[in-house]
Amino acid sequence: MSCRHMLSLAITALVLAILAVSLSGKPSSAQTCPAGKITIVVGFAPGGFADTTARFVAEGLRERLRQTIVIENRAGAGGNIAAALVAQAAPDGCTLLATTTALAINETFVASKPFSANDLKTVAIVTSNPEALATSPGNPADSLSAFIKAMNGKVINFGSAGTGTGSHIEAEYFFKNIAKVPAQHIPFQGGAPAATAVMGNQVDLLAATLSGEVAGQIRAGNLKGLGIAADKRSAAVPDVPTFAEQGFPNFTAASWVGFFAPAKTDPRVLETLNLAINQVMTSPDIQARLVSLGFDPLTGSQAEADKMFNAEIRKWGDMVKASNLSNR
Repeated sequence: MSCRHMLSLAITALVLAILAVSLSGKPSSAQTCPAGKITIVVGFAPGGFADTTARFVAEGLRERLRQTIVIENRAGAGGNIAAALVAQAAPDGCTLLATTTALAINETFVASKPFSANDLKTVAIVTSNPEALATSPGNPADSLSAFIKAMNGKVINFGSAGTGTGSHIEAEYFFKNIAKVPAQHIPFQGGAPAATAVMGNQVDLLAATLSGEVAGQIRAGNLKGLGIAADKRSAAVPDVPTFAEQGFPNFTAASWVGFFAPAKTDPRVLETLNLAINQVMTSPDIQARLVSLGFDPLTGSQAEADKMFNAEIRKWGDMVKASNLSNR
């Protein structure tokens, strides 16, 4: 066999090997974090929507990337503390941000912050959770439309986990611009105290994402779900109708969890991380665990995630402006 023929066979074998790895979708750990440890900075406290999702993803990434994955909670300022930290981190694939819709909202809602969305690059958006409205179980209304009709023009007091959250803005926009009824926001220091106030009839409605806690309270009969701002009903609470079913079409709103990296991160690293995260999210075990908590798992390319994030900035920005809301 000639040397030229042997070289040809060697090159062919190498190409086939590279192609096989590519088709297998197995990410290369060498392209992620050279230091061998990836820190995921979560913009909210332990136990919440973002934290729960981040920990599920971290669990899967440890196995797939064969690197140490550390979760670091940096709550505060509606997720802006964590976002600023990651925006200013070295763009080496070793520091990621796990945050929510708050990142998109704050681009319009918060006038002054030490970073902008342009300082970050979307890696993946992995879960979505529809916004919901609920009342106390003793309220006779069994739907959002019936509740609004029964109020007969009285001011609706609705509580949420703070000012500027997706739940606050979604409800404010819905009442002012779609239902066109008077409403007053009552901010609380978290979702749990807001839910307690509603269950105790101190506030008319709870505006919240359909998280595991809220869905669980509805299933247990401690809250009455009146409507969800989604295209279809949720498997977590299938008896709760959508807004569209009740005469309020063309309006959806959801909180999501996404992963972001510093803006100058190598695109190849972003793609590798995106592929690994997508593999985690397609795991039947992870999907079952998320669905049981009321989360809708999402997958998509890095480019698709980036497109979705930019669309969310515009969508929530329009709601903030239409509702005359800002933190200035």
